[in-house]
Amino acid sequence: MKAYERLLKYVKVYTMSDPKSEIVPSTMRQFDLAHMLVEEMKALGLKDVRVDDKCYVYGYIPATEGYEDRKSIGLIAHLDTAPAAPGENVNPQIVENYNGEDITLLNGTVISVSKFPHLKELKGRTLITTDGNTLLGADDKAGIAEILTACERIINENIPHGKICVGFTPDEEVGRGAAHFDVKNFGADFAYTIDGGMEGEISYENFNASAAEIEIHGVSVHPGSAKNTMINAVNVGIELNGMLPEGEKPEHTEGYEGFYYLESFSGNTDYAKMSYILRDHDNNKLEAKKATLLLAEKLLNEKYGEGTVKITISDQYKNMAEHVKPCMHLIDNAIAAMKALNVTPIIEPIRGGTDGATLSYMGLPCPNLGTGGFAYHGEYEHITVEGMDICTDIIVEILKNYAK
Repeated sequence: MKAYERLLKYVKVYTMSDPKSEIVPSTMRQFDLAHMLVEEMKALGLKDVRVDDKCYVYGYIPATEGYEDRKSIGLIAHLDTAPAAPGENVNPQIVENYNGEDITLLNGTVISVSKFPHLKELKGRTLITTDGNTLLGADDKAGIAEILTACERIINENIPHGKICVGFTPDEEVGRGAAHFDVKNFGADFAYTIDGGMEGEISYENFNASAAEIEIHGVSVHPGSAKNTMINAVNVGIELNGMLPEGEKPEHTEGYEGFYYLESFSGNTDYAKMSYILRDHDNNKLEAKKATLLLAEKLLNEKYGEGTVKITISDQYKNMAEHVKPCMHLIDNAIAAMKALNVTPIIEPIRGGTDGATLSYMGLPCPNLGTGGFAYHGEYEHITVEGMDICTDIIVEILKNYAK
């Protein structure tokens, strides 16, 4: 089976995670895909295939006889899709021999070349898009499809290899994907998450990440007699947002530049709530962002009264670079695999995070590889059949390298 055929099957399964949920996994619907994958992995011939009570899927391919001394390599992707856009009733569209021009989806949404210039480079390929009403879910069902297609090739083509460990996680999109991953019993010495963008992408640096939840308590009185009495919680929130650096927002940053991202803001005169995420590749700069928010809290409480603003900051994940750099063979072997396939390696930091970041800190060094997709987390999402084939080839080539 081709990787894209698996993708088309997987995206039909609704697996959106829920950041507000306190259960594990955050949504029980993720088990639907997990159970499907367990059956597929067993049919392919993987061993000890199982899904645990927290929706983590595991299995492995034993080493080829005589290759048991090779390093065991893990391949990891996530089951859930992002809650940033609708993810139910996904209706993928296939555009064969794409002409390199704007694409009008079924609901009238346009994926334009002006907004996505890379589309010109996809001319002649077979493109998979949404119908405009949902995300596609290639993040990260394309990663799952490519991993299992690579496993199928390894088995069916009798390609010599060391032990290959496969793991699929829930809740990556809400920052909890690796929280309950069983690193010890997974059995890998090193691993790759297959959860990036275009083919050839290699990332072993990611953001340090924190979240800030802000509560604002106002004083609500009749607006006709509000002078010197009313404290409008919404206005205080606007004031707080204005105290942060204007240029350090996602829409103004790139590369190694960090940001404050106001994810949500709701409320009324009496009470308002704000949610921020803070990101920076440099941990010292992330600490400075936290300090800036806490200074804003202090100044606003001095201005409006103690207890007006309450900020709670929690850390989410750290930059994996510290744990991957001592294991640069992971990067070297990925580069070698790409060059053998005439794919140009694209080494760049992740402006986000993956399960690999947390796993690296849990003792499993785990850089990230591209899946061939673009514009994740929304109705503009798209991927190509050819890109998925290339990413599958890269996985197989890496496994060959570790068997040498």
